Amino acid sequence: MKNLYLILVSLLLITACENDLDQFPPLEAEASSLTSYEGVLNAAYYYQQASTTPMAIMGDFRADNMLMIEEPYPAFDRFNPDLAGGDLVEQFFRPFYSNLYKSILSANNVIENSSDAIEVGEAKFLRALSYFKLVKVFGDVTVNLSPSPSVSDKSILARQPAAGVYNDVIIPDFEDAIAALDNSKIAIGRASKIAAQGLLGKAYMQLGDFSSAETQLAAVVNGAAAAGISLQANFADIFGEANDLNSEIIFATQLSTSIEDEYGFTLFPGWFKGADTKSPMPLDPDLIAAFDAMEAADGGNTDLRRALTIDEANMTGLKWGGLDQDWIELRFADVLLLYAEAMNENGSSAENVLDVLDPIRARAGLNPLDHTVLNTQALVRQAIYDERRIELALEGQRWFDLVRTGTADAEMGQTINKNYYLFPIPNSEVLASGGVIKQNEGY
Repeated sequence: MKNLYLILVSLLLITACENDLDQFPPLEAEASSLTSYEGVLNAAYYYQQASTTPMAIMGDFRADNMLMIEEPYPAFDRFNPDLAGGDLVEQFFRPFYSNLYKSILSANNVIENSSDAIEVGEAKFLRALSYFKLVKVFGDVTVNLSPSPSVSDKSILARQPAAGVYNDVIIPDFEDAIAALDNSKIAIGRASKIAAQGLLGKAYMQLGDFSSAETQLAAVVNGAAAAGISLQANFADIFGEANDLNSEIIFATQLSTSIEDEYGFTLFPGWFKGADTKSPMPLDPDLIAAFDAMEAADGGNTDLRRALTIDEANMTGLKWGGLDQDWIELRFADVLLLYAEAMNENGSSAENVLDVLDPIRARAGLNPLDHTVLNTQALVRQAIYDERRIELALEGQRWFDLVRTGTADAEMGQTINKNYYLFPIPNSEVLASGGVIKQNEGY
């Protein structure tokens, strides 16, 4: 079921000016005069759509899972200033940046004005999710927590340190969402308590706070059954439009061809399937090698995820089909892998950690990992990293995992200037701010 209802009403309430923080409802319907904020909240959900394709491209094409072919797009595989080229910035980073700030502004209006605690909880969830995406991609970012930011005071556009964005916005907003929400709306694709717990755990993992992460991720694992969350028995049943909002999906951004996506270019299913001339055969041979290594380590058994993830004959990806298929923001297997990682970093025994991976591997047709062989923290860590790559391939995770875990150089086979762990701020934003917004170093 798609829950993108009332979008037309929402778009009448929220409009964008030249700078994407300078957005206000029309004078005839100012936020303070509204009696219902359902439409504004739906706008906050809607604006997440335009972030999905850029996240997919950044997550997999920047890393060693997918490749661009037609210039200037191979700049995603080059760690130099090329990525800041005009076409790339406007196509991938501009809609990502602008629409997330539109989602934030819509959320701010609900948080400031709605008297419905559930609406406010959902809005805080979406604001936290938006800032979480922004800091992973750009690092330091502009912070706006007001529904009506000043159009004349450009000093408020100055980028704030990422650590402060986590501590002052992302973490408290997810915590407030946990307190305000239950799990009654998971089946219709709305924000929920368990989704907020899972994403908060993921945010703590990004910060390297493994203790706090384990607490939140354990809450998801222990509360999954009661919330109706579980691993799908068959890997194939996770993906495809017919499987949207299945039991493994904790939260997804819902997509529909009946609703215009402000991204405006080829959407992520087309990129993975080779349906765009910029990457007709996008599969990186390194991902094929990763499947080979996984199967060899398991005595030659076939990993059932392989044929459902990649098409080696055509060198394309298979997880994403039609344009109505939702973008998965968080699923239960991701949580289990993060939970195992947090446990390992916090000193749990190899046996206890590897047990968490057993259901994921069994579904893939693989044997449990042997804790008598993988008997050190470092060996278990690498096993988890390898499992994450295969399980979550083509889900926009890989590059951000490499940066988070400090393994980008080793996995990409080169020494990468850390400036290029981040992506370029859209030049239009830098110019519109009069230089208050500073470009990331290296671009």
